[in-house]
Amino acid sequence: MLHKVLTIAASDSGGGAGIQADLKTILSLGGYGMSVVTAITAQNTLGIHGTVPVDPEFVRLQLDAVLGDIGADCIKIGALINDKIVRVVAERIRAYGITKVVVDPVLASTHATPLLNEAGRAALIEEIFPIAFLLTPNIPEAEILSGRKISGLQDMKKAAAKLQKMGPRYVLVKGGHLEEIPVDVLHDGLRHYEFSSKRVRTQHRHGTGCTLASAIATLLAEGLPLMECIDKAKRYLYRALRFSLSIGRGIGPTNHYASITREIARSQVLEELEKALERLKRLNVGRLVPEVQSNLAYAIPFAESLQDVASFPGRIIKVGNNIATLASPRFGASRQIHHLVLAAMEYDPEQRAAMTIAYSDSLVKRIRSLGYSIEEFDRSRTPPDLQEEEGSTLAWGVLDVIEERGKVPDAIFDRGAVGKVPMIRIFGKSPSNIVDMIAKL
Repeated sequence: MLHKVLTIAASDSGGGAGIQADLKTILSLGGYGMSVVTAITAQNTLGIHGTVPVDPEFVRLQLDAVLGDIGADCIKIGALINDKIVRVVAERIRAYGITKVVVDPVLASTHATPLLNEAGRAALIEEIFPIAFLLTPNIPEAEILSGRKISGLQDMKKAAAKLQKMGPRYVLVKGGHLEEIPVDVLHDGLRHYEFSSKRVRTQHRHGTGCTLASAIATLLAEGLPLMECIDKAKRYLYRALRFSLSIGRGIGPTNHYASITREIARSQVLEELEKALERLKRLNVGRLVPEVQSNLAYAIPFAESLQDVASFPGRIIKVGNNIATLASPRFGASRQIHHLVLAAMEYDPEQRAAMTIAYSDSLVKRIRSLGYSIEEFDRSRTPPDLQEEEGSTLAWGVLDVIEERGKVPDAIFDRGAVGKVPMIRIFGKSPSNIVDMIAKL
């Protein structure tokens, strides 16, 4: 069943927030997005350069057109601009009996441009709060709407409780403005619930509030419980922020496509590994397999964990002058080489593939003679606390080399140690790139 989500908000010509961010979020989470535009803005990553409110009667016409024909399983409300639009929106939502309403009380843009006048704020509290299933203010918005100063978690809880008494069924005060670990606080009229997450260090956060509210609305439209909706929406937002887009000359947007790209790429990653293996078999590369066997790994775009990297279970083994595998490629199959790929991607997200081959002085010289860059990893420099976890020593070594050189080299080698076989690790954007290099060797 297709779940329908209506967003009522302003248009962002830069595509990072407002209607545009909402529709991208809804689509990427599997919903059917519809829109009612409350204002047209001329904006980009540097800020809002102009705003033209839509006539309230035309807002009414849009609402009737969508709700009177298509309907909505959930409504997300963003910037409403003025009190007249606020009252029209509230009146029509009541008329159509929509009960799942997520309200992101947008008072100003990321660049602090006002997006709701004082009369509009009063109308928001009077008209929208009572029909809101969930209100999602950030700390500055919660301070203004509740009249309380917020300097920490306890203040967030008090503000959430006060706002909930003003009408919304639930209130989620977002803690992104906290100095410490960001914690969001949900209040249901009786209890507080905390949702914590890692902080993403990025300046490219335009559209964060729109994205979270729209994600929650889309998941609510599916019929999921609110707590689960918030948890999943926060994970979606974390990924969108972690891989946010550095476009324009100012504050870039979150990356709504990151989650879609990851899922679409999984089957493609496995196919590319199979194709690369067949090419390697035709090259008779058995002599390049080290004593501890070899492996070839490939990660999905925006990989976050070992489970986002695929390789061959049981590794690639030497059979005479050729190679063989024990099983088809699988995600999460090998900790060591997966750590290497993630380490390279941390510095350069496009370097998604890696392969281990045997070490020899002649191979190192051959790689250099072909014009490839190759650097040495010194195992003696590894911090003692990294010796325990499988793969973490190599990941540290790769990052150590990369940070020192300022880029991901085509290959990194080490001369081994007690109980450690010397080896060369080749890096590339894809398995095909790596096989091209192996063919030359």
